[in-house]
Amino acid sequence: MERYFRLRWVGLVFISIAVSLIIVDSTIVNVAIPAIVDDLGITSTEVQWVQEAYTLVFAALLLVFGSLADRFGRRRVMLIGVVVFAASSVLAAFAPDGGMLILARLAQGVGGSMILPTTLSIINATFRGRERGIAFAVWGSTIGGMAAVGPLLGGWLTTAFSWRWAFGINIPLGIIIVVGVLLTVAESRSDRASKIDVVGALLSVVTMGSLVFGLIEGRTYGWWLVDQRPEIGDWTWPLDLSPIPFAFGLALISLIAFIGWGVHRQRQGKSTLLALRLFAIPSFRNGNIAATVVSLGEFGIILALPLWLQFVLGFDALHTGLLLLALAVGSFVASGAAGAASGKIAPVWVVRAGLVAEIIGVAGVGFVIAPDASWVPLIPFLFVYGLGVGLATAQLTGVVLADVPVDDSGAASGTQSTSRQLGAALGVAVLGTVLFTTTAGVLASSLDDRGLSADQRDQIVSSVVDSAGGAISGLEANPETAAIADDAKEAFSDGTRFAAWTAAGFLAVGLLSTISLGAGAGPRGRNDDEANEDSRAVGATPDPEADPAI
Repeated sequence: MERYFRLRWVGLVFISIAVSLIIVDSTIVNVAIPAIVDDLGITSTEVQWVQEAYTLVFAALLLVFGSLADRFGRRRVMLIGVVVFAASSVLAAFAPDGGMLILARLAQGVGGSMILPTTLSIINATFRGRERGIAFAVWGSTIGGMAAVGPLLGGWLTTAFSWRWAFGINIPLGIIIVVGVLLTVAESRSDRASKIDVVGALLSVVTMGSLVFGLIEGRTYGWWLVDQRPEIGDWTWPLDLSPIPFAFGLALISLIAFIGWGVHRQRQGKSTLLALRLFAIPSFRNGNIAATVVSLGEFGIILALPLWLQFVLGFDALHTGLLLLALAVGSFVASGAAGAASGKIAPVWVVRAGLVAEIIGVAGVGFVIAPDASWVPLIPFLFVYGLGVGLATAQLTGVVLADVPVDDSGAASGTQSTSRQLGAALGVAVLGTVLFTTTAGVLASSLDDRGLSADQRDQIVSSVVDSAGGAISGLEANPETAAIADDAKEAFSDGTRFAAWTAAGFLAVGLLSTISLGAGAGPRGRNDDEANEDSRAVGATPDPEADPAI
């Protein structure tokens, strides 16, 4: 028994490393992109796909693999995901051109979508009571910390070696995870094994894929009328109407069909990809809504800040990563606080405290940003932001899954992970639009004041925006355009500042959305009889630790 107890916590370490693998990789590209552009000569369109292909596939497949894990084994699916992720990292590390790198990022998204929901469901099935709260705190703080360690690691590898090692580091980590999980993590699966809902799986992929595509690509192709025509080989988009409304329409139709199909199968007593009955649990339903809104702003600053630090202040990749380390330190400090608070303070209050800290941190960063800003005042605000991420992420997950039956943990964790990813995708789309639209507007106005012609103005604005700020250094190096470079730095700073404040606004909405969770949502806010009553309402086996009658 004692050996089993120790193995559970050792297993949590390897599960956390698996989470680190995908979180680091999703953030590491931010600081490595300039080096990738120089080495492979990829276009601005390819740059966008290198950054976004991963998110697109990741969000589209989360629900599918969460359900498959419940049937075929959570540990098994996670290990397959690690192998796929490591193998695709080899492809990325040796990519000879942008197309191959994008293909590798798509494959990494498949592997990542197998890893994240299974780590959550394994924790949900392995730990109980106060231990579960501590385990979720470790899981959540790992996400927050690795979101900052990714840029640091990527900056060091890119500066000291090559951007290719930013992907190559995943290979030894993958080997460590596979060996460690096989030795310390027990297999678990649902006792209600049934046939996979293939139609539901396909509809969920179409729904998530088309929605995320629309959210990410709206700024590129136009939200209504076409701004840039998509091209595939010799074929060019023929309509003046942008493809984005069609993507959103497809997402809506697929969502309606997905829900209708699920209700139909549920009435027939058949399994469904998404256990719709789980939404009868208030903590699960309201927690997913809150998680979506919170994710709109939670990692927005990681999108814009590295670009501003490198292209406006002139930091290299390593110095950018070192500055963002303050965020990681804050998140790890929060993990200790969250663990100590587990079982003593209702999780929803920890979530709210974390969101307040995030709002203060992100808004403070916005006030500091300027073309001649010092990095020193950024540190305390990034630390506070990291503190909030560490507190809010883990405990919100615990609130969402607190009353979910173990047999449905895979589908439930997949749902809440999808909620986060959809929120993050929307946040990237909106914050990217705020960043680059503001930059373009401010820079165009400044160039008009200098008396440049419309053609000259548009050419300079396009070069700065399309390169995500990378063209500023070229303008600065030429004495004839040095003054224009100053205008570009001011414009990009304004864009980054407004992106930060927009992120803070999303987080404020997320804070308000936690009101629906009640004053005591989570394990401490509800008595054991209530928890088991909800479990019985969705057909679950009551928790023997919570119900003394069992």
